[in-house]
Amino acid sequence: MMSYAWLIPVFPLVSFLFLLFGRLRERSGLAGSLLMLASLVGAVFVLMERLTGPTLYKEWTWLVIGERTITMGFKVTALNALMLVIVTLVSFLVHVYANGYMKGDARISVFYAYLGLFTFAMLGLVLSPNLLQLYIFWELVGLGSFLLIGFYYFKPEARAAAKKAFIMTRIGDVGLFIGIILLFWQVGSFEYDVIFTALSEGDISDGMITLTAILIFIGAIGKSGQFPLHTWLPDAMEGPTPVSALIHAATMVAAGVYLVAAMFPLFEASEAAMMTVAITGGFTAVFAASIGLVQTDIKRILAFSTVSQLGYMMLALGSGGYVAAIFHLTTHAFFKALLFLAAGSVIHAVHTQDITKMGGLYRQMKVTGTLFLIGAMAISGVPLLSGFFSKDEILLAAWQNGNYVLFTLGMLAAALTAFYMFRLYFLVFTGKAQRTGHESPGVMTLPMMVLGALAVLAGYLNTPWSGTFLGDWLESDVLLSKHGHGPAWIMIMATVLSLGGIAVAYVMYKGPRTEQERTMFYTILQNKYYVDELYALTVLPLINILAKLMQVIEHVVEGMAQGIRGIISGSGGLGARLQSGQVQTYGAVVFVTLAALLVIVVGGYFS
Repeated sequence: MMSYAWLIPVFPLVSFLFLLFGRLRERSGLAGSLLMLASLVGAVFVLMERLTGPTLYKEWTWLVIGERTITMGFKVTALNALMLVIVTLVSFLVHVYANGYMKGDARISVFYAYLGLFTFAMLGLVLSPNLLQLYIFWELVGLGSFLLIGFYYFKPEARAAAKKAFIMTRIGDVGLFIGIILLFWQVGSFEYDVIFTALSEGDISDGMITLTAILIFIGAIGKSGQFPLHTWLPDAMEGPTPVSALIHAATMVAAGVYLVAAMFPLFEASEAAMMTVAITGGFTAVFAASIGLVQTDIKRILAFSTVSQLGYMMLALGSGGYVAAIFHLTTHAFFKALLFLAAGSVIHAVHTQDITKMGGLYRQMKVTGTLFLIGAMAISGVPLLSGFFSKDEILLAAWQNGNYVLFTLGMLAAALTAFYMFRLYFLVFTGKAQRTGHESPGVMTLPMMVLGALAVLAGYLNTPWSGTFLGDWLESDVLLSKHGHGPAWIMIMATVLSLGGIAVAYVMYKGPRTEQERTMFYTILQNKYYVDELYALTVLPLINILAKLMQVIEHVVEGMAQGIRGIISGSGGLGARLQSGQVQTYGAVVFVTLAALLVIVVGGYFS
């Protein structure tokens, strides 16, 4: 079955083309969901075969340039076999859920077409065996996200959010592009295996390894919303909620983490690059979590949660915790998709995203409330749920790597996450009801139930008690060094901090609610540390000055070109007038010329 893995992204591509031009309207959801189900089934079969089989690599010649041969193909490793299932499963559940959420939308066929394009791009990225092919699909993912975030194009906020996401991720992509070029210059190939072989044989200098790794990481910073290129990700909430679930759970934002994991041997060869990844991730985890403490938009709280959790994954990768990062990427895909879909269920019922206008919804939406609680407990690291195990692995990786400051940041982020998630839960589902809600239809709650079960059970793929199956499988594929179990106090401390965060949220928000005091720090957090305003004061004026400078240069170059054109045109016109075709004119010119020569010679001007 692995030989046919290339078919997995073909089904959503067919969905995109068929729905974009076929316009099935209300049946678009069914067609898109069935084609996505075909991809999921294929991904499951590929994963089952890869569990016991070797890596499969197939390539075909694409371009021949001198002595260089550029290939295209696909590769099935342990990492991307797992990613194929995660992406197709979450995408399929989002497709099914959207049948209820987007029902009645006049552009539903376009919506499902865009979902197909986006999923196709992500699956193509995952299967790519070389950096050039990955970059092509990387940019296609950016296009898909632009279309989905700006789906409600008639809203100025949606248009602005789509442009912001597209431009900010392009900034990171410039770094990735330069890094790919430098690696090709050093190695002569885009293939992962060739690059890793050159690393092991010492064909790349230490300085170049660090430079290329950091440049590639800049691309990951943009896609995965790491500080300082994180501001597009919360604004992306202007898209439909199913889009938010897909982008924030298992696709676009996960692409950056996947890129660093796929290029892990390059990063591992540079201590400076690893430290850069770890510091960026650790800072982002706490930075975004602190902003989530005071936000009032239900989707934006989850968006900042995503930024924070992606920071956790980068912290793990930078600390050498390859398995921990992939493990958390897996569990996060399930509980974050669950939280977004549950949030969509709430929005669908009460028609607002402001949590201060909600409350008491559990009595009216017991299924959604229970599933949201499961997701909140999982992301908070409550014992025996999936997030508990994967977060413990990340903290253990940071501790074993000697990054004690980053380890502390990880612990702090765990406490903050528990607090703001249960602040969200208590404000939405407990207390006095301010709006009348209703439970969502089965087509929306069923995908949430599947994700709820996975949010509970996925953690048992890699635990000290049930076996480290996932870790052993992933490590054998990339030949990582094994590490033993860490001290038990790390798990105990993380649990205490998480439960402590929940307890504080309970005390502050479960009972009678009073208006919070608007301190200066509260205002700073509410305004997200004024990062957007800082960009408006610094980066944007610089870009405007640069643009005006380029405009002046353009006018100068255009003026020079027009001047040269005028000279050539004038010369040509003069020549055309001289070549009149009249014999008497030619005779006169010859006579005058001979007379002038005679005067010169007789006059002795050259003697």
